[in-house]
Amino acid sequence: MKKLLTLLLCAGLGVTSQAQEKNSLELGIHVGYNLATVSTSNQTNSNYRNGFNVAAVGDYFFSDRWSIKAKIGYDQKGWDSGYLTNLDNGQSFTTDYHINYLTIPVMANWHFGKKRNWYLNFGPYFGILLNASETKFNTDLKNFIHNRDIGIDLGIGVKLPVANKVKVLLELDGQSGLTDVFKQNQGYQIRTVRSGINAGLLFSL
Repeated sequence: MKKLLTLLLCAGLGVTSQAQEKNSLELGIHVGYNLATVSTSNQTNSNYRNGFNVAAVGDYFFSDRWSIKAKIGYDQKGWDSGYLTNLDNGQSFTTDYHINYLTIPVMANWHFGKKRNWYLNFGPYFGILLNASETKFNTDLKNFIHNRDIGIDLGIGVKLPVANKVKVLLELDGQSGLTDVFKQNQGYQIRTVRSGINAGLLFSL
């Protein structure tokens, strides 16, 4: 992670592009590597699921510093080495949980740096459950998982120009859920947590 932050900083210092103008629009796509897990009110699970995300991005500028950024994408969440209990005999097994969403964040995007090539975005996201399963017995868990995941998205990144009106995007982002994963949870509320390292292309219109 330290090496990636150093790379982002060096790249950002070398950028000579001009800031986006008011009422301009950027569209693009990115893919990313996910580390996903869950948390309760007093702890975060240390067993992460490795996954990926892919998203379409739109960024509308109100000024050279502020824009509204929206995404829509496929997001792999869940966690590894969780527990699955047989309701008939109470026996528990260790299994991995794979929970995948269509995720839609809508965020305020603040652009900073001399050329406004750096950005910090923050705001809510809404996730729609696509599928859910566990790996021990390959059980479909969709009927036990809430069909929505609502939370907060926070990210920081840099845009590097590679051609006229074309930029490479490098981004670190994280999501923290506010709603319970399970429909009938008798214990602590279980919420999704996801960190991502993303790269993509943006096109200025």
